[in-house]
Amino acid sequence: MKLGAGLKFTGMAFALLLQTPALAQDAGSFYAGKALNMVVGISAGGGYDQYARLLARHFPKYIPGAPSIVVRNMPGAGSLTAVLYTRDVAPPDGLTVTTFNSGLMNESMSDGEAAKVRFDHFASIGSMARDLRVCYAWRETRLFTFKDFASRQEVVFGGAGPNSSSTNNVAMLRNLFNLNIRIIPAYRGNTEMNLAVERGELDGSCISWSSVPDDWIRNDKIILLARLSRESAPEIPSSVKFLGDMTDNREHKDIIDALLLSGEIGRPFILSRKVPQERVNILRRAFDAAMRDPQLIDEAGRQLLPISPVNGAEAEEIVRKLYAFPPSIVEKAKLAIKD
Repeated sequence: MKLGAGLKFTGMAFALLLQTPALAQDAGSFYAGKALNMVVGISAGGGYDQYARLLARHFPKYIPGAPSIVVRNMPGAGSLTAVLYTRDVAPPDGLTVTTFNSGLMNESMSDGEAAKVRFDHFASIGSMARDLRVCYAWRETRLFTFKDFASRQEVVFGGAGPNSSSTNNVAMLRNLFNLNIRIIPAYRGNTEMNLAVERGELDGSCISWSSVPDDWIRNDKIILLARLSRESAPEIPSSVKFLGDMTDNREHKDIIDALLLSGEIGRPFILSRKVPQERVNILRRAFDAAMRDPQLIDEAGRQLLPISPVNGAEAEEIVRKLYAFPPSIVEKAKLAIKD
């Protein structure tokens, strides 16, 4: 009986050995002749859209089978619409890759619609850049420091949707520093919001440095109030401080760290967690290779898009840290981003 069982086990093991190369071959040839959908949770023209289209131009040559890539903008609810589409609607076959506003990660700790989503329940293939963010005011407003806000009857800042990084960052700025700010979270993306600032509808916002129009920097059209990233950029004056260094309140420092951790993800690309791991691995390897591509790096430089990639495993570890903050800090972080 033991011999028979041993023969049965050996037969099963032999069958698995035969099957493994077939599975690998299937994974390696899966993308041949297919179209990969790249869903962008932000309207066309903004920073997230630019990064996605840049990746789409160079990604296919590193994916076995060189699939075509179709970029599809799906704005809505601060890009929550695109994330829910990826989780609930798109087939989990590895043919849908989604990029979204990383501010949703903070919002997912609150009690709103985004709380229905946990980002540690997705697979990540990586991020193209850690998110260097700034808060600014249009120079004509003459809001040079936080003290200047108190002298105004109302200061109006914009946000790219109710769950976006810009909306959450402005709310954090207002709530933790007691600033007189009214938030309008009604813009579909940074492109629309930037136009509203130029028209005088908004006094400023908090956005990615890469989304600040080049002529605003070149012609000194904005006042930089604070950095929302510990890292800086050569074009940002050293006098512009990291927000966490602008308070002596220890609890506020912890809340700021919790709320800004998603910036370490920056420009994320995710898949449904149900996608077979072999296909996730294929896309991760292709993503890492694309991030080293000289042509992609050169094109990014010409578009003023910083490339500071985070690989898929590291991105998932950052997300795990996000959900590991103590409940007391999480609860206070929720209040800090309430509009």
